[in-house]
Amino acid sequence: MTDLLKVPRTKKGVDTLNSILSAATQLIYERGYYGANIADITQLAGVAAGTFYVYFDSKLSLYRYLLLQFSHRIRKELSIKTSNCPDRRSAERAGIQAWLEFIAKNPYMYNIIWESLYVDRKLFTEYYENFCKSYMRSINSGKKKGEVRDIDSEVLAYMLMGISNFVGLKYGMFEKNSVDFERITDEVMKVLDGGMFTGDSPQLREVDREQKKNMDFRVEVDFDFLGEEDPSAAKE
Repeated sequence: MTDLLKVPRTKKGVDTLNSILSAATQLIYERGYYGANIADITQLAGVAAGTFYVYFDSKLSLYRYLLLQFSHRIRKELSIKTSNCPDRRSAERAGIQAWLEFIAKNPYMYNIIWESLYVDRKLFTEYYENFCKSYMRSINSGKKKGEVRDIDSEVLAYMLMGISNFVGLKYGMFEKNSVDFERITDEVMKVLDGGMFTGDSPQLREVDREQKKNMDFRVEVDFDFLGEEDPSAAKE
């Protein structure tokens, strides 16, 4: 981290750095990375132009620092909100709602994080790959406890990240009116708990048949024994 930022050692230095970070966030949010220059950042921060270089070597160093700090803030917030959850399901639910509430208060993070795809693709990739690794640790822990099905952890992590990202985009950024985040979270959990397909879906019945083929033994209900007619034998 010290390769990106020269850490201040005094309260005044911290206050100055905070002003620069706040100004940079505001301008990058409004104008984009390439539209925000160092002179404008220091002017908005109320410091001399040269003061910027007391803390950062370049605008890219500042931007990389913001990405890392945002990632840390997000994970810290989710960790706090899920720390007392007794199982993976409750942690997932608490984490989704915490994310929605957090991003609604900090919508600028979307702009700054996603712009990294165009500033430096490696930064964008590393941001989500690191987030995925953290998510996978929680998923794998849930698997060991029998709380999560045997699904590829990386695929599952990216699927869950995608859900949170785009639901957050809609209700944390697009939506300007008051949002019931608990209700939105409940709707997401319906999908995670039961899936999106009904039992009448032909594709789902096909999946069920495939799962049966993987069993070592097959036992079918004996309707003669029950003295009942086999409903599956009736013509549809």
